[in-house]
Amino acid sequence: MIVDIEHFLSPADVVVGLRASDKRAALQALAGHMASKLNFSLHDVLNAVLSREELGSTGMGNGVAVPHARLDAVTHPAGVLARLKHPIAFDAIDGHPVDLVFLLLLPTSPQGAQLNALACVSRRLRDADVLMKARRASDSDAVYTAVTSRVA
Repeated sequence: MIVDIEHFLSPADVVVGLRASDKRAALQALAGHMASKLNFSLHDVLNAVLSREELGSTGMGNGVAVPHARLDAVTHPAGVLARLKHPIAFDAIDGHPVDLVFLLLLPTSPQGAQLNALACVSRRLRDADVLMKARRASDSDAVYTAVTSRVA
């Protein structure tokens, strides 16, 4: 089963102009968004995300990072996307700073469509046209449209 980003990202979960001085500040802000949205502990979300980052950076290149973590309390994939006010160092594989960060929380026991959520985000955020539109978008609704719309 193919999963689409709109199954786990809503327009309210797109932040434009997020100010973060570094990787940890960006992750903390996005973890706070998810903790509030899902009624989870910020401490639990942030620790899970930071633990995953310790295994290897989720900066996938081209100014994009897809930090993610699995949590027992998560029953289905949930995400938040931020376009940063200023790019930050993220230990990305290409060494370039990151300005688009998509935080994804996943269930601990992946099954079916949930396995595809991370692949879906990664695939969309590797598309040069999607990235261009997301970076040029005037507001969060336009960024949402850029990452969720499919070209015919």
